Amino acid sequence: MKVTFKYRLQPTKSQQHKLTQTLELCRFVYNQTLATRKDAYEQRGETLSYYTTTKLLPGWKTDKPELSNVHSQVLQNTMTRIDLAFQAFFRRVKAGDKPGYPRFKGRMYYDSFTCPQYGNGVKLDGDVLTLSKIGAVKVKLHRPVQGTIKTITIRRSDGKWYACFSCEVEPKPLPTNAKSVGIDLGLKTFAVLSDGTKIKRQRWMKRDADDVARLQRKKEHFDKGTPKRLEVLHALNHAYQRATNRRTNFAHQESRKLVNNYQFMVFEKLNIPDMLSDDNRVIHRNIADVAWGQFVQYTTYKAESAGRAVLFVNPRGTTQECSRCGEVVPKDLSVRIHDCPYCGLRMDRDLNASLNILARGLASIGPRPVEAPGFSHGE
Repeated sequence: MKVTFKYRLQPTKSQQHKLTQTLELCRFVYNQTLATRKDAYEQRGETLSYYTTTKLLPGWKTDKPELSNVHSQVLQNTMTRIDLAFQAFFRRVKAGDKPGYPRFKGRMYYDSFTCPQYGNGVKLDGDVLTLSKIGAVKVKLHRPVQGTIKTITIRRSDGKWYACFSCEVEPKPLPTNAKSVGIDLGLKTFAVLSDGTKIKRQRWMKRDADDVARLQRKKEHFDKGTPKRLEVLHALNHAYQRATNRRTNFAHQESRKLVNNYQFMVFEKLNIPDMLSDDNRVIHRNIADVAWGQFVQYTTYKAESAGRAVLFVNPRGTTQECSRCGEVVPKDLSVRIHDCPYCGLRMDRDLNASLNILARGLASIGPRPVEAPGFSHGE
């Protein structure tokens, strides 16, 4: 299975300049490739393939000699990104979804490049990463790289540089157990488990809300492009990045606890894009802040590595149905207690929902949940 390890780079000023120049040249190739494919279709009705566009690269290097300062496979990978973007575009068109035509990248909006073949233009030796055309860059290895390195992506984020190692590693299964759990995700409480455990919601953006608001106001005092405005924008990006880092760390820690404790985990199959289609901005902000999708994604890939099982069930009616007798007990969002008039069951509505989620998951695989690892992909 593939796992990504992320490390902080510590480039010199000269290397930072070369890294930035590499991003800009990759951005040029990205935009040039997109323009070429767009013009070919609009003018001749021709759809260019990845292999056709790669043949244009030598000519672009003749017209723009500085492209030779970037490793050839890095430039080719930039064209691969365009090809994948078009594949996704045509897939969405065919499915009837919102197409989302590939966009041109403006300055400072292209933040990563990939070395697609480890050992060809890129190599890690101890805590030094050697990048072709850039040099030997020191890496802060806070933990050892595991498995076989396949690709390396260099990413710029909030003025810092990171190396993301995509590695092929052998799964490390945990000892099996017979514990199963249903998980009800929410906004009031982040998650309620069917055994009564609650995961408290953390309000990441609220912590820095005053700081963000202050910087947003301060930004408007300076003209676009001025050093002062760029300084404020950097501080603003840093404030947002803090919330992102906290949210990611929380998702990693809580998903690890689930995988360590339970053999079989059942989630509702939530359609988050549809939930965000509502016009309620407050709900939008709250859903984006809790990041259910990230939490479920982390739980799923950790479970796969550990030999655990994750399953997704239809969420329809899990809150309204009684987990004891199965009768429907209608309730709106303001009602936080499930009080069944048919069997007398009275409990927290989210706990009731998590019990229904678990029951649906167990019913879908039969009476022996210990065999659940075969469902680790959630299908």
